[in-house]
Amino acid sequence: MFSKTDIETYFNAEKSESLLFIIVGVTAIILALVFFFYLKTNWYKGFAIALLAIGLFQFVVGFTVYKKCDQYRIRNVYAYDMVHEDLRTKEIPRMERVNKNFVFYRYTEIVLLLAGLGLFFYFKTDDAFCAGLGIALAIQAAIILAADVVAEKRAHQYSRGLQSYVAELK
Repeated sequence: MFSKTDIETYFNAEKSESLLFIIVGVTAIILALVFFFYLKTNWYKGFAIALLAIGLFQFVVGFTVYKKCDQYRIRNVYAYDMVHEDLRTKEIPRMERVNKNFVFYRYTEIVLLLAGLGLFFYFKTDDAFCAGLGIALAIQAAIILAADVVAEKRAHQYSRGLQSYVAELK
C-alpha cells in the first residue's frame, strides 16, 4: 500500500542524491581550476575543460532539484491527505515527464561516455589535450549515468505506487 511515508522517502532520496550531485559538481569545478592553472600540461587542460563544463552542469542540476524537493514533498503529502485529485492531475503527469526524460538522459549519457572514450583512445598518443578531454568526459558521463540509473529506478517505483494509490481511490 502506497503511503505518505513513500512520498517522504522518495523526495528525501531525491534530495540526498541532488546534494551528492552538488558536491560532485563543486569538486569537479575545483579540480578543473587546479588542473588548468597549476598542472598546465595539455592533457590536464583538456581534462579541466570537460570537468569544468560538466561540473557546472552537475552543480546547477543538483541545486535545482535540491531546491524543489521539499516543495514537492510537502505538496504531495498534503495532496495524499486532502486533495487526492492533485496526485492524479499534477503529480502523475509530472512523473510521466520525469520518467520519459530519463530515457533521453540515458542515451545522451551513453553517447557522451562513448564519445569520451573514443576521444581518449583515438588521441591518447597524438593529442594530449583531446585525450585528457575525452577521459574526463567519459568519467563524468559514467558518474551521471550511474546516478541517473538509480534515480530512474526510484522514480519508476514511486510512479507505480502513485498510480496504484490513485486507482484505489476510484
